[in-house]
Amino acid sequence: MKKTLCLIALALSSTFAAAQAQYKVLYNFGSVPNDGGLPYGLISDSLGNLYGVTAFGGTGQYGTVFELSPQPDGTWTETVLYNFCSLSDCLDGSEPEASLTFDSNGNLYGMTILGGTNCLVSSNRCGTAFELSPPQVVGGAWTESVLYNFCSNYQDGACLDGNQPMSQLAIDSAGNLFGTTYTGGTGGFGNGGVAFELSPSANGWTQTVLHDFCSEGNISCRDGYKPVGGVTFNGGSLYGVTLAGGRYGAGVVYSLTPNLGGWTFNAIAYLGGNEGSDGGSTAPVTFDSAGNLYGTTVNNAFQLNAKLHGMRSRQFTDETGFRSPGGVLVDPGRNAFFGTAIDGGANEAGTIWEVNPARKLIPIYSFCSQPNCTDGYQIESGLTKDPSGNIYGTAGLGGAYGIGVVFQITP
Repeated sequence: MKKTLCLIALALSSTFAAAQAQYKVLYNFGSVPNDGGLPYGLISDSLGNLYGVTAFGGTGQYGTVFELSPQPDGTWTETVLYNFCSLSDCLDGSEPEASLTFDSNGNLYGMTILGGTNCLVSSNRCGTAFELSPPQVVGGAWTESVLYNFCSNYQDGACLDGNQPMSQLAIDSAGNLFGTTYTGGTGGFGNGGVAFELSPSANGWTQTVLHDFCSEGNISCRDGYKPVGGVTFNGGSLYGVTLAGGRYGAGVVYSLTPNLGGWTFNAIAYLGGNEGSDGGSTAPVTFDSAGNLYGTTVNNAFQLNAKLHGMRSRQFTDETGFRSPGGVLVDPGRNAFFGTAIDGGANEAGTIWEVNPARKLIPIYSFCSQPNCTDGYQIESGLTKDPSGNIYGTAGLGGAYGIGVVFQITP
């Protein structure tokens, strides 16, 4: 994503180009058979264990959910919690490509872009939302349940309830889940995508479409379309960004606010043109404690000021890295912001970048710095922190076996 992050004021100096953080590979996928490959996203629990998904590998070869646990000797142990496509025709889902979400009981929630009961009747337009429940006894197996099969409402060649979900799920205090789909819905000839809610009940889970993207004109799509990055809660409302559409065709930053009987959609900024970022976002948005919103796009990163409602954005450079689809990690403890880039950097293999306390944008690690890229590359998801403030991420390719790594970075 070839642009920078003016999360506040950004300046770049070659003095900072050599700045390198402490980088450590915690796990190489391919270390044991069927441990997965092409990892996406991480979250951590209160004990510092890490959880993520892989888009392929596992016993079914269509992805896994894994746990990475720290050991007393400083090593990390990987455990595959679930292998997708364990059921015939991948009725349990296949190829997850987004981070997981915890509830208060330790259950994990996520989505797969393919699989489910409707793949065979809708030309592979499908996908699932799933729950993974921890075992009742230590060392037991986790249990996967499909909560919803997308494309359950298939009419005239369109999945009106959405299909191909690629986002992380958000969860509220009542246990309702919220997310987006890449395509489907009633807007944009069925290709605009939807924002949705999944609500638990005694009879299972019910899906409600909160907004059909590209419903404001099937040609101009003033409300945006393809909301890949999902939604984020802030102050009771949901926020997200679309990949395209809007006033300048480069995407929309939007909010969804609950009202009696439904949700109200509001475009709060248009990407492109003279209003800031030139768009193409596939990342979730992030908030700081002051309510400022941060995000990344295909070519840059941006801030929306909570009080002034103004957008600030700057271009990335070859030095800082560019193409940053993982969003922004706000780290108040360090008074800094972090992100990842797929391309650029010292080795043209991507970077980890930081906006430091002095508000300088600097690359703090360049991937493929180790021989044969054993440190990984192809970083398509963002960074996460554990309760102790350690920062972690995944690289989809590279590593000792070429199919990805989990890493730790200390700025």
